[in-house]
Amino acid sequence: MKKKIAILGSTGSIGKSTIDILRKDISSFEIVLLTANKNYKKLMKQAELLNVKNLIIHDYKKYLEFLKNNKSKKIRIFNTTKEFRKFYHKKIDYCMSAITGIAGLESTLHSISFSKKIAIANKESIICAWNLIEKKLKRYKTKFIPVDSEHFSIYELINGFDTSNVEEVILTASGGPFVNLPLSKQINIQPKDAIKHPKWKMGKKISVDSATLMNKVFEIIEAKKIFNLKYSQIKILIHPNSYVHALVKFKNGITKILLHDTDMKIPIFNSIYEKNQTTLKTKKIDVYKLNNLSLSNVDKKKFPAVNLIKYFPASDTLFETVMIASNDELVSLFLDKKITFPDIMKYQRIMLKNKQIFKLKNKAPSNVKEIINLSKLVRLKIRSLCI
Repeated sequence: MKKKIAILGSTGSIGKSTIDILRKDISSFEIVLLTANKNYKKLMKQAELLNVKNLIIHDYKKYLEFLKNNKSKKIRIFNTTKEFRKFYHKKIDYCMSAITGIAGLESTLHSISFSKKIAIANKESIICAWNLIEKKLKRYKTKFIPVDSEHFSIYELINGFDTSNVEEVILTASGGPFVNLPLSKQINIQPKDAIKHPKWKMGKKISVDSATLMNKVFEIIEAKKIFNLKYSQIKILIHPNSYVHALVKFKNGITKILLHDTDMKIPIFNSIYEKNQTTLKTKKIDVYKLNNLSLSNVDKKKFPAVNLIKYFPASDTLFETVMIASNDELVSLFLDKKITFPDIMKYQRIMLKNKQIFKLKNKAPSNVKEIINLSKLVRLKIRSLCI
């Protein structure tokens, strides 16, 4: 029997990588659902290629435009994941949740209800609403697998989610394009320079997050939530080769290390074919990289983002949403050349120290609407601070 698959955010990089993997063994799968925000032309091409009958276009104007232009009577078009859920009453075997930003939160939560297994590549969902996600996973008995390379590596190293024997977890960071740039020259960094990641092919926003090391702050918060760790148990090491993705030191004295090439298809493939004998063709072990791991501690003056962790409470709160939303807006302003590169961290600290915002450290997220409304408010506050 074919495994039923859903891909949320199929036109993005993670979505396209997932499709590339499935196409090589397409006789084993039935792709039930593909989704996109605006790019319905690309979505339609994917649907025709893979014989997909259900599509979601989240942008309402593009949804109406797609409805008007769609001439295929075999394809059902929805505007939201909730609408699809009302129509589709079966369980999907595997769902890839790869919609970027807080916009992907609602879809992630809805998809848990119709998925046997969900792979989440949307870090904003995990950071802002882990308590809501965890509740849904338990309610619908849905298996969860993280697919960020670092968190998938931790998952593999500890053989699931049991971290009772874990002493320390170490995540690696490439350091981005400015790892060797003196602190005094950061003021001159331009957007075109910040988006040139030396190892990974990524979008503009996440490339800037890599340059500031904010992406690692996000990953620490994710790891803490997913694996029920303490912040004191998680550390970052700079590793320009991006060959090692995680190290775990256990209480029994053993330390395990996981490495793979800079290719997101590797964690995606293993989340689909978990415990399966199917083979993924990859490069041979790089002995040169093994002999030149060049791991080093983070320079906290050069990468002040790592100091933000001290602001975060041990429990799940709305404070994380403030950080996500303010960083999103600040990166957008930097890419538009409205603020400088050092300003990203400057205004992030100002926002997190705000007295009104600080109160949110004691308030857990209760629903998606609350998170989305707070995100909008924070973005407005950031713009009023910067412009």
